Amino acid sequence: MKLGLAFVRNNLTRDNLRFARQCGVTHIVVHYANYYQDHDQLPEKFAGAYGFTGSDPIWTYDELRALRQMINDEGLELEALENFNPGFWFDILLDGPRKREQTENLKQLIRNVGRAGIPTFGYAFNLMNVWGHSHGPWARGQALTAGFLEPEETPIPLGMVWNMVYDPGAPAGTLVPPTREELWGRFEYFLKEIIPVAEEAGVVMAAHPDDPPLPTLRGAPRLIYHPRFYQKLFDLVPSPNNQAEFCVGTISEMVDSDPYEAVENYSRQGKIAYVHLRNVRGKVPHYVEVFIDEGDTDLIRVLRILHQNGYQGVITPDHSPELTCAAPWHAGFAYALGYIKAALTLIEQE
Repeated sequence: MKLGLAFVRNNLTRDNLRFARQCGVTHIVVHYANYYQDHDQLPEKFAGAYGFTGSDPIWTYDELRALRQMINDEGLELEALENFNPGFWFDILLDGPRKREQTENLKQLIRNVGRAGIPTFGYAFNLMNVWGHSHGPWARGQALTAGFLEPEETPIPLGMVWNMVYDPGAPAGTLVPPTREELWGRFEYFLKEIIPVAEEAGVVMAAHPDDPPLPTLRGAPRLIYHPRFYQKLFDLVPSPNNQAEFCVGTISEMVDSDPYEAVENYSRQGKIAYVHLRNVRGKVPHYVEVFIDEGDTDLIRVLRILHQNGYQGVITPDHSPELTCAAPWHAGFAYALGYIKAALTLIEQE
């Protein structure tokens, strides 16, 4: 198994890549969408959104090749891109008038990703993405961390999807959410269009579970809010290129779920493209993210199951509480990476 680290676009610097390599990381995941674009200029009705989607064209082959080269130059491999810019596919999610145009653009993007030698593309098919988290001193030693503490759920305003604003001039009002069956139909359309192209391009499409994993969020249905729904996803379009971006923390947050059983099931099927490894305390609708060694899930047991089932992919700590020091982000991830690296060494020597 390989040690990885994920970066958002505004944190992807050569110094941070060197930090990753110094911590023993070999593979990088990049959230290439510019989530926080003009965040401070959002109209009041979009309060809480990440920012504007912008009108940038899909990422080109030359752009992606340069990104991969930058990472290779620091002695690392680019394992995956994670998440489409919502501006690329809002009408696929909403079944809107530009759905066909956006579908063709995504197909070209996946071809560009494959041509650039990037093996995996992670995504999450839902209308709201991550929403409702707050931050407080809830991890060990009062370390700052994220939690979902039963926030008041307001309807989704028109002009926003995936927690980003694609139409700042949208009229007043809120989204009429689809039924769960309608949203599954949109997901099936996406898979049937994209997976054949991904197969030709040599790209694995990796679906993230819904986080927070509630059946509905802000009035809109969610699809992968229990481990069993991954099987429904895989059965819709059977393909070795249709896999999971397997987030152990999110799986652990799910009500009536057994994270060890889920890891066993999907790793045995060869359906895990790469792994997000973090720990939590509690389940929806009330949980907090904690240090990798203090939550409800035995992550050493998770790693042992992966190893026993022959998983050889990337393990990334996707979140970490912040340590109280001059570099809280770096210290938090250095702690998580050191823990994972030591655990992997132990398990692979057993």
